[in-house]
Amino acid sequence: MKRFLVFLMVLLMAGTFVFAAGNQATGSASGTSVVRWSYWGSESRLRAVQQAIDVFTERTGIIVAGEPAPGTNEHFDKFRTQFAGGMAVDIVQVGGDFSNFGLNDQLVRASGIEDLLLPLDAYVRSGVLDISKVDAAAIQAGTRNGMLYAIPVATNMPALLYNKSLLERVGAPLPKVSMTWAEFETWLRQVQARLPHGVYAMTDNGATASGSVFFGYWCGDNGTPMWDGTRTHLTAAIVQRYFDMWAGLRRDGLIPPAATAADYAETNEATSSLIAGKTAVMQTWSNQITGYQNATPDTLELIMLPNAAVNNGLWGQMSQMMAINKNSRNPQAAVQFLNYYINDPAVWEFLGTSYGIPVTPAGRGAILANADNSVRKQVEYLDIAGRHASPRNPNMPSDTEWNSGLHLIYQNAAFGRITTAQAGQQVLDLINRLTR
Repeated sequence: MKRFLVFLMVLLMAGTFVFAAGNQATGSASGTSVVRWSYWGSESRLRAVQQAIDVFTERTGIIVAGEPAPGTNEHFDKFRTQFAGGMAVDIVQVGGDFSNFGLNDQLVRASGIEDLLLPLDAYVRSGVLDISKVDAAAIQAGTRNGMLYAIPVATNMPALLYNKSLLERVGAPLPKVSMTWAEFETWLRQVQARLPHGVYAMTDNGATASGSVFFGYWCGDNGTPMWDGTRTHLTAAIVQRYFDMWAGLRRDGLIPPAATAADYAETNEATSSLIAGKTAVMQTWSNQITGYQNATPDTLELIMLPNAAVNNGLWGQMSQMMAINKNSRNPQAAVQFLNYYINDPAVWEFLGTSYGIPVTPAGRGAILANADNSVRKQVEYLDIAGRHASPRNPNMPSDTEWNSGLHLIYQNAAFGRITTAQAGQQVLDLINRLTR
């Protein structure tokens, strides 16, 4: 109800207020300012974000009208459409990479991003945006062509999340934090042998509509990165092996049948087969344990992806970079909110680790001061997994189109509409089309 009232207020004010900040990069916004912000997340994150917004509004009088999207694809599609029509939000959640805008990140590094986003350097020089305590890696992630365009909110890493309580109830063995591929498959078979009918050892994480993390990890671990910034190291035959791996798990009953798996989008705890009690382990991001844990009375734990300790194939992922629309009607107030959201420890008292581990010492101190088990598990996991991480490769150009395209091919293969060999060739064709 509160979000509806804020949005209604925005509509009323849009016709009567002159936005106060203009293009000034000094001082603070004056008068009644309204900032629109587009983002996405689980229900628990959306509630926490609104609490942080309310505090900022009480302190400054600046109204931040949140416009949450149902998912990443919808978020970026909406921003691109509204930007073209001159109606885009002031603050846009970028995700972990600029290529989410549908631009080739290699081109973005040289040119193009300035057509969408506002450089923040002038606001840093004037003191409106304080980045003195922000981790250097976070600043680097938001910098292109020597200019700062975005700041990540937090960082996290890929992980496997498993239901410890379920395994204990059925008498299945608990996993080791680190396993080879062979050890992982053996463990899955041991778990499956103890599970009741209709419950499966692992979620089908071969590809989702908004994520290709497992595929990217497998490619890197295989020594054939899907995209290194200049070319792919994959062949159709190599990609076929990936599809064959998942087809084997499906054939042996270690993951759900295609029709069952299709019932779960696997985007968050609300669409999770693990939370629904249908699977025992799934791939996710380390920060997501909080939302999943809040959705079940069972105890959940994090372990590394198979072979991570062998080839150091994990990577740190900057989480949810925040940027300002180049054509923002109120950039001053937008930057003020960005400064608050990045630097104020009070924000993290609401957010916890829903984004990941904060990129400032104050933020990390805030979450650890009253850390619950989920937070401590994240910190402990990053301590272990961080030893087996390497610099990540760039996102696939047109990342949103890549994820949806891979998912469609994966679904066609899972349902038997195409062979795994055909799937391998279609994935390679998709990569070549997106990267040419």
